Amino acid sequence: MTSARIIFHIDMNSFYASVEIANHPELKEQPLAIAGKTEERHGIIVTSSYEARKRGVQTTMTVREAKKLCPNLVVRHPDFSLYRRTSDQLFEMLTEYTPLVEKASIDEGYLDVSAQNKIHPLKLAGNIQNRIVSELHLPCSIGIAPNKFLAKMASNMKKPMGMTVIRKRQLADLLWSLPIGKMHGVGPKTEQKFNSEGIVTIGDLANHDPILVERHFGANGRRLFELANGQDDRSVDPSAWERYKNIGHSVTLSQDTRSLKIIQDTLHQLSAKLAFQLKKEHVASYELIVMIRYYDWTTVTRHKTTVQPLRSLEEIENLAFSVFRSNWKGDAVRLLGITLASFQSVSASTKQLDLFSYQKDAQSERLINLVDQINDQFGEETLLPATRLLDKKRMGDSFGM
Repeated sequence: MTSARIIFHIDMNSFYASVEIANHPELKEQPLAIAGKTEERHGIIVTSSYEARKRGVQTTMTVREAKKLCPNLVVRHPDFSLYRRTSDQLFEMLTEYTPLVEKASIDEGYLDVSAQNKIHPLKLAGNIQNRIVSELHLPCSIGIAPNKFLAKMASNMKKPMGMTVIRKRQLADLLWSLPIGKMHGVGPKTEQKFNSEGIVTIGDLANHDPILVERHFGANGRRLFELANGQDDRSVDPSAWERYKNIGHSVTLSQDTRSLKIIQDTLHQLSAKLAFQLKKEHVASYELIVMIRYYDWTTVTRHKTTVQPLRSLEEIENLAFSVFRSNWKGDAVRLLGITLASFQSVSASTKQLDLFSYQKDAQSERLINLVDQINDQFGEETLLPATRLLDKKRMGDSFGM
């Protein structure tokens, strides 16, 4: 008989803003927004405190729009090094409760606490939540469920400082009435496709004919059907984050060159590879590193952190070329490389910055679109980069409450 699993999903509330408040107590109870280019009226709000949200400030607004709604809004530029340090402290703390901790992004992760049979799951979750507040001065919501999907859905239900349990027998009451677009894993394009077939709520999908779902939406539709019915056997994988801590590609040119056209063409090719990997991993990047090796083997690397997430070929290429131009000393170039880091899942990134525009950017990437069409029809992992296949090869229900 299979042992019941108990999975926690820890979701930090308004993480960037909360970290700023924790480190600058004078900001407490003030409406706060984190934005790029804070000195410009058209800077974009990345995230905001709950006090700011109560006054109508929303992600993707310009600073100018936000200040019309909230004249006393405090606007800060993001401090990614601080956010990463705080995230490291958080996950180090979580591993004290179980070795089975999977970092899903800078501000969310899964814990498998099935072996913690000496303390009730609700009490354990409460202890973790209170400790995060006490030691890091940060709020979080915790979802408790028999699998990762339901735990993720549960953590979204009460914010800030919420705690929600979803048992499989509660699906109809807690989950099925929600709009299909609220389902983790359903993006705006998929939501439109479902709506066109009369699938408006999660319950509509859960109670649909699975054969028709697969016929109309492919293997990915069938997977979403299973999730809507609470079926998810994915394990909590502690090594998942480390495998994708950074991704990079470099190329040695056929001959040393000063040609900007050759250099830009090379950066374009490298960017296309990286955009493909980001799309397949469903992550966005907030850090780009350009490596330039000159004819005499002198090598320089330059880092650039971003407020807006990088995901499309065009975004990666434009930033990489800009970094190159800013740091190129005019000598002949022998090798070029681009590395991306500081990843966040797309679903998590949408909490802090709207990523839906990246659908439009990707239209120019014919290869990515072709792969997407195949994966939509036959399943999310029909075509994978070779590195993913190697990773998958290495990787090896109910709550009872």
